[in-house]
Amino acid sequence: MSDIVAAAVSGGVDSLMAAFFLKDQGLKVVGLHFVTGYEPGPPKHKGPDADLEKEDAGKLLVEQARRKIQPVSELLDIPIHVLDVSREFETLVVANFARTYRSGKTPNPCLVCNPSIKFGVLFEHARRFGASRLATGHYARIAKGEDNRLRLLKGVDKAKDQSYFLGFMTQKLLCRACFPLGDKTKDEVKRLAEKKGLSPAVEPESQDVCFIREGSYGDFLSEKFSPEPGEIADTSGKVIGEHKGLHLFTIGQRRGINCPAAEPYYVVRIDTMANRLIVGFKRELFGSQCRAVGINWLQGVPESPFSARTRVRYRHKEAESRVVPTGEDTALVRFETPQEAITPGQGAVFYIDDEVVGAGWIASPDN
Repeated sequence: MSDIVAAAVSGGVDSLMAAFFLKDQGLKVVGLHFVTGYEPGPPKHKGPDADLEKEDAGKLLVEQARRKIQPVSELLDIPIHVLDVSREFETLVVANFARTYRSGKTPNPCLVCNPSIKFGVLFEHARRFGASRLATGHYARIAKGEDNRLRLLKGVDKAKDQSYFLGFMTQKLLCRACFPLGDKTKDEVKRLAEKKGLSPAVEPESQDVCFIREGSYGDFLSEKFSPEPGEIADTSGKVIGEHKGLHLFTIGQRRGINCPAAEPYYVVRIDTMANRLIVGFKRELFGSQCRAVGINWLQGVPESPFSARTRVRYRHKEAESRVVPTGEDTALVRFETPQEAITPGQGAVFYIDDEVVGAGWIASPDN
């Protein structure tokens, strides 16, 4: 195995310190910074010369990124290569995001980006520079079990733990991954960065979808497909209003329904077949089970039902559940207590103690 480790360096404090810790261990580190085509910069063009102008804009974004990341390269005293992955990002992440919304589901693009872009496309670039592993600033850990299979574990800092976003990492991808911050807390990382005079090159990390920097989700999605207005109905089937496009809504949403009632309405279901938004009162948001499909089992397909704590979105507190496999990559998840706003399209990640044992996509009730 090569003694060179690549570090994905965004310019934020976490990735900067991940690279620092690797170098501090005496490893040879090469930095990789990638542009997706959605960074602030030249405006996007339309028309007959759009492809050519887009290529020129891409070159400008790469050069802009080089200037931005150069101070980090000097601080760490490592080379940082700037890579344009905009084509792959558009195909694998953004198109999937739009397609999932159009199908009436709510996606989490980070669950797609980590295995496909960072530990897929970016790692292949890392190999060109002689690296055998790729490090990121995720707060998560990897450990080897007695059977020599790798285990994905929560980060030590439970408030910052990002193992949820890595649930679709396979054994092959875990073999090439390295998480230097997994055994540290965010406060420790920030304090050491200040002590060492390592200043990030970008503003504090985004807490939302990285490729939607201006406007709303609705505005962004309207550029990807043409929304269709339709009916709003309550759970009894009574039509009570009209929506301007199902892509503007997600399960549990209250804002934007604009239908007067004795108590607030919330989105409880999105019926894409009828192009109808189903709303109800808060008590109707709770469900006792969900189906997960496309499951990535990190330790192989379970032979029987098992108890786990399931997280149905990143900020969701894991809930005690019984996971019943119904196929090689499908399962029924039954919760001990009803959970609020179980949302199709989001990831259901299964934990036993601190270990991620599987992750799947929450399916709509009708598919």
